[in-house]
Amino acid sequence: MTRLNRAVSLACLIAVPAVLGQQGVTSAGQASGAGEVDHRFRQLFKAVDDLMWYIKLGDIAEVDKVRYTSLPPRREPNPTAQGAGNPLIIPAYTFIPKKLDRSRKHPLIVLVHGGVHSDFSTSSAHIVRELIERGYSIIAPEYRGSTGYGAAFYRQIDYGGRENDDVFAGRNWMLETYDFLDPKRVGIVGWSHGGMIALMNIFEHPDAYACAYAGVPVSDLVARMGYKTEAYRSLFSAPYHIGKTAYEDVKEYQRRSPISHVHKLATPLLIHANTNDEDVNVLEVERLIAALKAAGKTFEYKIYQDAPGGHAFNRIDTRLARESRQEIYQFLARYLKPGQ
Repeated sequence: MTRLNRAVSLACLIAVPAVLGQQGVTSAGQASGAGEVDHRFRQLFKAVDDLMWYIKLGDIAEVDKVRYTSLPPRREPNPTAQGAGNPLIIPAYTFIPKKLDRSRKHPLIVLVHGGVHSDFSTSSAHIVRELIERGYSIIAPEYRGSTGYGAAFYRQIDYGGRENDDVFAGRNWMLETYDFLDPKRVGIVGWSHGGMIALMNIFEHPDAYACAYAGVPVSDLVARMGYKTEAYRSLFSAPYHIGKTAYEDVKEYQRRSPISHVHKLATPLLIHANTNDEDVNVLEVERLIAALKAAGKTFEYKIYQDAPGGHAFNRIDTRLARESRQEIYQFLARYLKPGQ
């Protein structure tokens, strides 16, 4: 048995009793046994994948899983109950290069996963490795609504809302915890829903970030609700989330959309989009770009023409993907100056 197989087997032995032995776990959309099992297996897969981070990156990075506090839940079913109003506890992954000289200041990357309802997994390990090799420390927050933490955390989703605060709190936690990180050299990077969170962070906290990259970002929730399926729209109108459709409360969907906040841009920004994106239609990003231009903002962007891979075109292992990521790293380096 290989080291990898032994490690995965050990993770399963540890995780299965803990996960399947939990009580009262139900699906976000249903209270059936099937929903309960779904969330338990997501927790199991998360436990195994957590171990894989150490296997994949332990040679070059100090890998840790931490927890910090953010804003309380947006909705409180019983605001007078014991513990109501308590800050929400947010898990996060941290990666620090082993060769980092901690007697000097270094840049930080806040790396935001996508969604709706997803998590930070080792499918991004190659990108994390590339960033670590360039001298970046990283925090990757598992903001409210992320999967792998049970139904209760899943139902805390606040897309375009307090999830942005969760990510910002992760940035602050990292700077408070490690004095070798330079608060003036913090970048934020995200794709898709993560790109949307990156945009919202720099719009709301322009002085907190030296630069930002938004890849194929969700940009306009009103337009998005128009071209997506009813099943997708139901994720947002669920009682534990926004609770209304865009038809019923269009202003709320506008408030949660980056396109409504472009006038706030004051941070160096790079945007990538792809014309054959099967998830974030290029029209969303084109509308964002047009709005930024209309607001007189300076930023960088590139719209790829039918790049192979669609929504994931520059996160896969093709030559084009690697070249596109080099564009990202060159942009980040201009402002974050790793190794200096």
